[in-house]
Amino acid sequence: MIRLPVKKLKQGMIVAQSIFNHHGANYLVKGQPITKEYIHQLKKIGIQAVTVTSTNPNFQVPPPEDVVQEVTRANAISCVYQAFQSVQKSGHIDVKAIQDMSEKILFDLIDRKSNLVQLTDIRMHDTYTFGHSVNVAILSSMIGLLCHLTKSDLDILTLGGLLHDLGKIIVPAEILDKTDKLDDNEFDIIKHHPLAGARRIHTMENELPHPDILAAIAYEHHEHIDGCGYPRGLKGNQIHRFAKIVAIADVYDALTSERPYKRAYTPNIAHNIMCHVIRGQFDPHLLKLFFNNVALYPKGTLLKTDYGYGIVSKCEFGRTETPTIVIFANLEGRQVAPETIDLAESKKGPKAIQIVIADNELRHFIHELGFDPSIYLKE
Repeated sequence: MIRLPVKKLKQGMIVAQSIFNHHGANYLVKGQPITKEYIHQLKKIGIQAVTVTSTNPNFQVPPPEDVVQEVTRANAISCVYQAFQSVQKSGHIDVKAIQDMSEKILFDLIDRKSNLVQLTDIRMHDTYTFGHSVNVAILSSMIGLLCHLTKSDLDILTLGGLLHDLGKIIVPAEILDKTDKLDDNEFDIIKHHPLAGARRIHTMENELPHPDILAAIAYEHHEHIDGCGYPRGLKGNQIHRFAKIVAIADVYDALTSERPYKRAYTPNIAHNIMCHVIRGQFDPHLLKLFFNNVALYPKGTLLKTDYGYGIVSKCEFGRTETPTIVIFANLEGRQVAPETIDLAESKKGPKAIQIVIADNELRHFIHELGFDPSIYLKE
């Protein structure tokens, strides 16, 4: 997969990311061929770049299957938007609608349990919160399934993920929608949203199931295992176990999502940040479970390895640091006969990976080679 500026898109390329607003996937749904009209619309709404599965429109390579259906994600975004709007206007929520949405997310996750988490979607900056809440619910539910939680607990956890940022309804739109980094005063305002969310949930305790747990998720999802989080500086077992799960989902989605003031980090970079750079922030057991189910190098990623240049052809649960790759060029960048290597079976394992080829370098590399290695992904 390769991220291309909109001006370099061609008809027939397959898009690997959906673009959502609060009504769902109104702009582009991943897996669809790009048309002139799509390119026009992308320019019109200000999207600068998207990820495609191949630079060659003749290679109709589908994106990897995700953990939930696109229609589920789109409907969930709309549902969360309606829920937040309702709470803001009336102080109430359509509990059945949001519970039904939680059930659908769980159904998809169970039905697609062999799929790994892939690239995140693209969200319009003024509706980021709703897509983020849905992704957090999906990722939290996935961790819950890996922990073998009961159906009752999974229902609460999923609902808690959908509502974890409910407190952001108190944050002024000009701060939520700001297109550059927040200053200290603005960040202090943002830091009030966990308490605000918990209080909102308690005002609806006669409507919502298990309001104390839902409130704890909202209140504690920015707490850290080492006690350096906010708002109360809780540590270890002082933090509700569901809040520990939602915390992982929350940070991963934030890291891998594009914002007006930052590029999205690739999954392998997010893994490095969460496991090493901010070590001590998360429950290590839950973090390991989570990254066992995240494609650190999604299918179609180009890597420079000790064996040469390769394209990822497969990534499996529990072996996400060691994908299967097809070597197509030597270390000097000259094309060679394709050779498939399973890094999980190689002596060097994950240490064989030197770098992920950045998009700008990748476009130049493909041009120099005269072919797109995504041809090796065609089944």
